[in-house]
Amino acid sequence: MVITKTYQDIKAVLMQPGTTHGSSNKIKEPYYIIDAGDQSVFILSPGQNGTEYNKTEGFLSTVNTVHTFQCLYGQGAILMQRQDENGQAKEFKVLTLNPGRQVLLPAGWAMCLVNVGKNLLVVLGNININSKQITSKQIIENGGMSYYVVEKKGEISLEQNPKYRVHPQISTE
Repeated sequence: MVITKTYQDIKAVLMQPGTTHGSSNKIKEPYYIIDAGDQSVFILSPGQNGTEYNKTEGFLSTVNTVHTFQCLYGQGAILMQRQDENGQAKEFKVLTLNPGRQVLLPAGWAMCLVNVGKNLLVVLGNININSKQITSKQIIENGGMSYYVVEKKGEISLEQNPKYRVHPQISTE
């Protein structure tokens, strides 16, 4: 089954959801998910919503298992954060994605895929996106992850999400 995510679906997790309304600088169909049961393929369109790079809504897996994500095509990043019981960020990691790169998402961590390239970003994950143990609720309530990936003066940069009280130090790989 193919799931199409629209601008309206991700609007709640964007840094400036209102500023792109009516503008050509928004992505009408930011990403697609090919759901194959215990595996999902994420296909993210290139481009930006305002100054923010295109991304998935993000989710938290409540299953006590490690998830594997492998970049099949494109250039991007996976944002990962460990949250406390109130949805506040405790740790934050940014890992680059290039074809062949495999990333392990620890149990209990939230994640979001970001396309920073000029082509599609295609990522395979061993995750059942329709499982009741996958939720986006806390991420949506917080307006996204604790940091946004934006373009500043032609460079990729991270901006703090003001809805979080604490912004943990960013670790990268």
